[in-house]
Amino acid sequence: MAVEFSREGGVGSITLNRPPANSYNFGFIEELDRAVQQAEADPEVRVVVVRSALERFFSAGADVRAFSENPPDRNMELVRYAHRVLGRIAEIPKVFIAQIGGHALGGGLEIALACDLRFGAQGEYRVGLPEVTLGLLPGNGGTQRLPRLVGWSRALDLMVTGRTLTPEEAHAYGILDRLVPAERLAEETADYARKLASGPVRAVGAIKLAVRLGVDRPLEDGLRLERELVDGLFRSEDAQEGIRAFLEKRTPLFRGA
Repeated sequence: MAVEFSREGGVGSITLNRPPANSYNFGFIEELDRAVQQAEADPEVRVVVVRSALERFFSAGADVRAFSENPPDRNMELVRYAHRVLGRIAEIPKVFIAQIGGHALGGGLEIALACDLRFGAQGEYRVGLPEVTLGLLPGNGGTQRLPRLVGWSRALDLMVTGRTLTPEEAHAYGILDRLVPAERLAEETADYARKLASGPVRAVGAIKLAVRLGVDRPLEDGLRLERELVDGLFRSEDAQEGIRAFLEKRTPLFRGA
């Protein structure tokens, strides 16, 4: 399989494994779709890590050979399908973390941009959206997600030039949220994920939805969403436990309820 889902405790993993570069085609996106649905549906999964089984690549993006063989309408079917799959991630009340230890280019970076957080390894790989060098634009969400992340002028510069970044530059831009030595990437990502999974996951999920779904709305609409989400939390067992524990000066025992 090109994409596999697995779970260890409360942490789900979506592993990309299509050698040599995790370039994606229809079959890859179909498997990614199934993996995202499994992560969403599994009640034991509280955090999801998207990672690569390949040493040199997170993902090089779309399979350019397949693009060359397909008629434009077929390529657009893939684009629309990928938009739906990656768009769903923002609506799932579980934090998705992209674990990047190799080249994340074009649609590969766009997969990472669809995640909530991106942890990267120090190393000799590149990060960027070079689709302009093919006479195309970043069509899997890059033109929309990257400007929202780093600002429109920085994003525009990267996309119109096709320039790629070192991990250090990507971290400075804010594309990578954390940058750690390569030998510690998997461990630090797993530690972060386990801590989130053992905490007040209903609150974490609500915070994610408030930010991801509210930030691009008019302020009053975003505040309305915030009120709806916090209303649900006030009625949750976790919030009642958290408030009691604070007053009793003890560590809360959250159950995700």
